[in-house]
Amino acid sequence: MSTTGLGVARSWLYAPGHRPDLVAKALAGDAEAVVVDLEDAVGPDAKDAARAAVPDLAAGPRSRPLWVRMNAPDGRWGPADTAVLAGAAVDGVRVPKAADPDAVARLADRLGHPLHLLVESALGVERAFALATAHPLVAAVSLGEADLAADLRVADRAALEWARQRVVVASRAAGLPSPLAPVWTDLPDLDGLAADSRTARARGFWGRSVIHPRQVPVVHDAFTATPDELARARGLLASLESAGARGETAYRDADGRFVDPAVVAGARTVLDRARPESRETP
Repeated sequence: MSTTGLGVARSWLYAPGHRPDLVAKALAGDAEAVVVDLEDAVGPDAKDAARAAVPDLAAGPRSRPLWVRMNAPDGRWGPADTAVLAGAAVDGVRVPKAADPDAVARLADRLGHPLHLLVESALGVERAFALATAHPLVAAVSLGEADLAADLRVADRAALEWARQRVVVASRAAGLPSPLAPVWTDLPDLDGLAADSRTARARGFWGRSVIHPRQVPVVHDAFTATPDELARARGLLASLESAGARGETAYRDADGRFVDPAVVAGARTVLDRARPESRETP
């Protein structure tokens, strides 16, 4: 897995920063990346304790990426979070309420860590590409859909589809990994999580943030290529070798599929979504 986990990890489990026991449990669980939360999961009275726990949590042994979601940088707790995170050995920082590219650049210089920007306002969506290119340390851009829905005054999740695709396009145009799908807040509705995750995968997302361990296997399944998809991708790449020997870059394979460089790129993406033990390519 990459150092940051972006573009590889399928599940990103939030754990409240004022509960080191839950952070340790998350790091020992099945999620492929863990996000220590200093924001929504931590009440005002516990902010100081959560922040103070970060250096020790980051210094401990771990086998997966450990990120921290700070409070809004320009808010009440942001400056103190920034001061602590600048010296902590975390793999990256999630930045909520991102909307100002210049402020993002200043924060990146101060922290020195990869940043995952959470776009949670209409203004942030409009500036998605500017945010994605604000600084070399910007590593990802995703939506915070609950806050965005409130800002847009919409109650229908379908109203956010355009914004979802906006961050997909902005991320790829900026050369960043495909974005993560946002949290699914209806914990009992695992079928809904599975369906929404499959849709997100088909529309260009790579993995998802989760808020409970029971969501992890559902997300892994949705964002992993199926055996049939892998077989087709491997077959296509095998046919590429034969075509290359003939000097062809666009051709029809044995199943009658038209194959050109764009189709080959799609097949390689399918293989990237294989389970680790199934990622061998021909």
